[in-house]
Amino acid sequence: MHSAQELVSQIEALTSLPTVYERVREQLESPDGSVFEVARLVSADPALTARLLRLVNSAMYGYRGEIDNVVRAVQILGLQQVHDLVLAMSLHAVFAGIRPAQLDMNRFWRESVLCALASHAIAQRTGAVAAERSFVMGLLADIGHLVLFQTAPELAAEARTIAGQGGEPLHLVERRIVGCDFAEVGATLMDQWRVPRAFAEAIGAQTLPRLGGEHAADAAALNLASHIVAADRIGESSEQVGARIDQTVWDLLELDAECIAAVREEAELNLAAYLSLFFPSAPRRVARDL
Repeated sequence: MHSAQELVSQIEALTSLPTVYERVREQLESPDGSVFEVARLVSADPALTARLLRLVNSAMYGYRGEIDNVVRAVQILGLQQVHDLVLAMSLHAVFAGIRPAQLDMNRFWRESVLCALASHAIAQRTGAVAAERSFVMGLLADIGHLVLFQTAPELAAEARTIAGQGGEPLHLVERRIVGCDFAEVGATLMDQWRVPRAFAEAIGAQTLPRLGGEHAADAAALNLASHIVAADRIGESSEQVGARIDQTVWDLLELDAECIAAVREEAELNLAAYLSLFFPSAPRRVARDL
């Protein structure tokens, strides 16, 4: 049996966050954090600059080509959102050398982006002030599975097989077989990365959102988004998804099952574009798995 801390310590020995992210985080945490210094840090990486400008001019933000320089982008987005986006754009590089034998990485990143888009669409419907953060949370929501399949592959695969055959929720099987579940592992990794506490709390509570404290609504959005991703994987209808969602999730979001079809349509419509934005090194190969 393994603890989340043990597994995360193994993955941390193989990965590290990029220096640009670490420096942006320092600016966010500093009382003297500067928009101009963050813009300078981002501008030093031409690829990151291009992707940030593409994103701020995308449908998610709605500026449609009006923002043409990093300083303006950082001024509009603010330090917190730029921090979150640099973290999201770092994921592919962070895990580039990790390819678990029993996990299809193309499908994993495709489903992570789909979860991100669904989370964002759900947050928008709830009227959340920072709906864009829900996108990044969704992108990170399943990262615990990547850790599990890299550090305890046989146990992770066994848990997935048992859950698939018996219909038991995967996170419960993981706790029994591995000793911890993907949500706990993901939250532990967020803590180790020292990202804002909201990420760990929402990701850690996604399987039981009412335990998410002040971030329970974020956790509920991740819960619903993960069900939408699962439905996409196995070909379920929106009505079938709705029937599986706990009433607590609807209460926290102040939504109902009528929203599922629209959320799925919006997420699937934007999937290819955001795959190429966040995972530019292999967009065509990933897209062929759609």
